[in-house]
Amino acid sequence: MARSICPKCHYPFSACLCSSIIPMKISTELLVLQDPNEVGHAKNSVRLMELVIPETRVYVGEVPNDFISLRKYLKRCSKPIYLVYPSDTSVDVAEAKFDEPPVLLFLDGTWRKAYKLLQLNPWLQDYPALHLELTSASNYKIRKASRTDSLSTLEAAAMMLKTIEPDLKITPLTQALDAMVQQRISSMPAAVRKRYE
Repeated sequence: MARSICPKCHYPFSACLCSSIIPMKISTELLVLQDPNEVGHAKNSVRLMELVIPETRVYVGEVPNDFISLRKYLKRCSKPIYLVYPSDTSVDVAEAKFDEPPVLLFLDGTWRKAYKLLQLNPWLQDYPALHLELTSASNYKIRKASRTDSLSTLEAAAMMLKTIEPDLKITPLTQALDAMVQQRISSMPAAVRKRYE
């Protein structure tokens, strides 16, 4: 029997996060290229981003043809556009200068899937890349990561926004993620829960 889904947050009623969602307005534009495997993932943080920041736009796909509408939009866009991805040529966001609110492109998936998205879409190399200098570990402990510098897409967005828009309170994003993490941990069997507490 299918679980009843909350029509607002689209999580099962037993895992509904509506009481933890506080919508916020931002000046920076957030665009997400999402690996198809992430769409139905119960621990996907992008769904939370969309609830907290309704203007977030998500494009699901793998190859260039999947992102035709996004690419057309970016070609018409007059704002500065940056890819959020650490590389040899990326710049620490804290050192970047923003004369106007930028457009940020995020790759949503595991490290392996994000790298694959980057390789399959060479057009992304047209945009300068930004990275974050991490001072603490991710709070997204319910999902395993292959790298110690891993962040959920929501955490990366929150940290980018905190730097680009210093007067912006990012608490709605971090509180929503904390609520999801705690909800998932509390629903685990006691023996499993001990690994995360």
